[in-house]
Amino acid sequence: WLVSRLCALGGTSPHAPPGGGDAGQPPPAPPPPHLRAPFDAVGAIMAGVFESVDALQLTCSDLTAGLALVRAVQKEEEAEVLRALAREHAASKALGQNFLLDEQLLARIAALPGDLAGAQVLEVGPGPGGLTRALLRARARVTAIEMDRRCLPALEELGEAFPGQLTVIEGDALKLDHNAVMGGQPFHVLSNLPYNVGTALFVRWLSGETWPPLWQSLTLMFQREVADRIVAEADDDAYGRLAVLAQWRAETSLAMKVHRSAFTPQPKVMSAIVHVTPAAMPEGVSARMLERLTEAAFGQRRKMLRQSLKGVPGALEALASLGIDETRRAETVSVAEFVAVARSLG
Repeated sequence: WLVSRLCALGGTSPHAPPGGGDAGQPPPAPPPPHLRAPFDAVGAIMAGVFESVDALQLTCSDLTAGLALVRAVQKEEEAEVLRALAREHAASKALGQNFLLDEQLLARIAALPGDLAGAQVLEVGPGPGGLTRALLRARARVTAIEMDRRCLPALEELGEAFPGQLTVIEGDALKLDHNAVMGGQPFHVLSNLPYNVGTALFVRWLSGETWPPLWQSLTLMFQREVADRIVAEADDDAYGRLAVLAQWRAETSLAMKVHRSAFTPQPKVMSAIVHVTPAAMPEGVSARMLERLTEAAFGQRRKMLRQSLKGVPGALEALASLGIDETRRAETVSVAEFVAVARSLG
């Protein structure tokens, strides 16, 4: 099989078996001359008879070329496995699924947080396991939460291929305690998040009075529009509550843009990956108060602060004491100014 695949890559037929082909049929053509030595190298490597390398008078470049052919076949086969899984488990609109299958792109995503060897990683919505495979190759210890039962057999096979590295939990990520799932130990989060729960999960990871969190980084795929809202600055069209919640005690960056053609099925919108790491939490600020303040301010984003914040006790007085003009709109108020108002409100 391997020789046949290698010959296909080389544009020729495999060697004839001993004794020739069928009666009356000419023997298949041999590999082209420029692939002869690499093919012999592959044969030697696969047979495990390394002393035959000298007998075949193969050079290091021949061996390198042979190994490159083997890797090409492996990548082609693995990509076909993922494509077959995607066909078998058609993405569910109800679950917000869009599968990512590009091996090179997945490897780049898995590398964004840095060296993951031995690190704990939480993945939400792995689907047939494209990103999961890349994380396992990076030697991460992955805990994957998946609620689509159709994908569980494929993930189970991945677990068998990478013994001791993968734990699969069937369930709804919105209903699980992620810190408990990860055993109370530090972890990274890498996910091609289902579109319909991505923002809710992101806000949850950013919330709470306990800081720094157990998660050490968030590397998350969003629709491009959502990603822009996370990294936006005041006065940008995309600036809003999500930017304030993301940036007031964390560092955010738009790490990678992903074209819609990379997904199966292809969505109507572009996507992007946001990378987030915890930063120092400003002193004297309640996360709950900041969340309440931004909810009120951006709930009526086109209105002046004196109107949108009148329902928050003490907010207008805090604006006056800080010299923030109450006729401004929320979209013009910086993250630092929101933090200052929340601090004043206690």
